[in-house]
Amino acid sequence: MTQPITHALALDRNRDTRARERFVSGLRGFVLNDLAATMRTDFESAVATNLEKEAGDKVLDGADVHRAIRGREIFKAYSSARCTAQQMVWDVVMDSIEKQRGQLNNTGKSLADKPKAGGTLELDPDLEIPRYVEAVDVHLMPGCYYKEYGGEDLAAGALYDQGLNVFAFGAMGRELNDIGWSMANFYKNRFADRRPRRILDAGCTIGHNTLPWKQVFPDAEVHGIDVAAPCLRYAHARAEAMGVEAHFHQQSAEDIRFPDNSMDVVFSSMFLHELPNKAIRQYLAEAHRVLRPGGVLLNMELPPNDRMAAYDQFYLDWDSYYNNEPFYKDFRDQNPKELTVAAGFPADGYFEGVMPRYTYTDEEDFIAMALADPEFGEDTGRLSDVIFWYGFGSVKQG
Repeated sequence: MTQPITHALALDRNRDTRARERFVSGLRGFVLNDLAATMRTDFESAVATNLEKEAGDKVLDGADVHRAIRGREIFKAYSSARCTAQQMVWDVVMDSIEKQRGQLNNTGKSLADKPKAGGTLELDPDLEIPRYVEAVDVHLMPGCYYKEYGGEDLAAGALYDQGLNVFAFGAMGRELNDIGWSMANFYKNRFADRRPRRILDAGCTIGHNTLPWKQVFPDAEVHGIDVAAPCLRYAHARAEAMGVEAHFHQQSAEDIRFPDNSMDVVFSSMFLHELPNKAIRQYLAEAHRVLRPGGVLLNMELPPNDRMAAYDQFYLDWDSYYNNEPFYKDFRDQNPKELTVAAGFPADGYFEGVMPRYTYTDEEDFIAMALADPEFGEDTGRLSDVIFWYGFGSVKQG
């Protein structure tokens, strides 16, 4: 179910609107848990044995499962319901945003004009939006992240915040920031002897996962970059409303405008799978450049296909075919360690982890699982009632 958004940018929603949001959120929970489980059972009972026989000595992958299952009625029902629910996520919050856009923008401007937490916002009106952002309404979100409707507009940021709240059916923390808390605490415990002074969140959107870094490391200077101006306006206002100091900049991760050797941590969350491979490699090279010797790159992402069973590969790659995520599978087919080495990081600096959600888990259990050798299962990277986040990165040679 949805979580209450408590900061000052929360939209007013009447009883009917709240009921619609709860219905859509519940529908998504049903599709991604119950209907998904039925589809897996159907595959294992009616498809898997014949598929394995036909494959012979060939190792099955997600594409094989996809070809075998896409004619099944349960797959069609699942896919239809999931696509419809995804579109409903955005539809159900857009009416409120349209009706309250003026009020929303005024609230955002007021928070930005008098920043009590001390954060800053730096926009670049001349920044060219990358084609891979401009051409795709990623995950079917109307206007994607960057679309603006006049000056001082926050609508895209509000759409993402309010929509994600419905989308996540209560699975991503009270402020939709569990990924940030999980990754910051993973870093804190894996690199217990380090206290970062400057942290950069690349592709920060509205700062859900940026602010926990400041909350875990209050003495650090925390920056977030993104290409989308309305999301950054929202991010800045949201941070000020929540009393957390953070600095947001309109920049491309392919051209980070910070000096060489200036960051202790470069972080991203659910970002790389929205980039074409060329952009991923450019971002990682830029991350290497701006990190200080001994600095840490940490990316929270979807797990790579070569670490997952064939059915789980198929299940996660579904988005690449049906949810307007054209780069999703291409990213997951890459080897994360090879990507970091190609960017200049040493092979022996590479690390990865699979962890439970920090804000839902006893801290001792979180630390034990996060620091253990990673185990990849059907819930790794999959939004469901049981989620295990995946992170990978490397340490810059120092």
